Formats: sequence, C-alpha cells, structure tokens
Amino acid sequence: MTTIALVAHDQKKDALVAWAKAHEADLQGHTLFATGTTGGRLQAETALSVTPLKSGPLGGDAQLGAMIAEGKLPVLVFFIDPLSAMPHDVDVKSLIRLATLYDTLLALNEATATGLIRGLPAPSPT
Repeated sequence: MTTIALVAHDQKKDALVAWAKAHEADLQGHTLFATGTTGGRLQAETALSVTPLKSGPLGGDAQLGAMIAEGKLPVLVFFIDPLSAMPHDVDVKSLIRLATLYDTLLALNEATATGLIRGLPAPSPT
C-alpha cells in the first residue's frame, strides 16, 4: 500500500476526477489524501476512500509539504494549470520544491500520472 496525494488546480479538477475514475481500480487499496474541493469531488464522484485536507490556499499545500518532509507521502499527483495565475503560487512552488528535494514521485499531468500509477506495486489484499 502506498500513500498518494491527489491535487488539482480549479481548471484541472474535472480532468483529475476523470483520471481517478479511469484508474479507480489502480487507486483502490492505496491510502489517498486530497486537498479541499478536490477531495470532496473525489469522494462524491468515485468509490475511492479519500482523506480530505484543507483547501490548498488555506493550508492544504502546506499539509502535503509537511507529509513529504516527514517521509509520509511518497507519491504526489498534482494536475497543475500552467496557464492561470494562482494567488497562492508561492505555496504551490514550495510543494513542488519539497517533492523534488525529497525525491517524491511527482506527476504534474495526466500522462505522467498514468505512467506512475501503472508502475506502482498493487496493494496486497488485507
């Protein structure tokens, strides 16, 4: 079982939810976290068990960064919107910097997320 965080900027939430639905079987059994609205949507629109954190701008990005720094988050899937200005851009950059510093598996788009999830070992049945 792997701990995975699922995060998406507003303009990418639909894409992340669609991706999660398409890979629901691959995500089942892993420990999933998500920030604010993304987590709520994943809980409402999939059968996945997701632990919601605060919204990104309200501290969710910082919560994930702390998990990375503590060695508790080995995989981060973050569908970013590179074309929209983010008021909390400094938090996003900090999260990506921590993921890079701590050698976290990091997917910033659908193609990379798909390759990553296919490469993870399947959770063992409990």
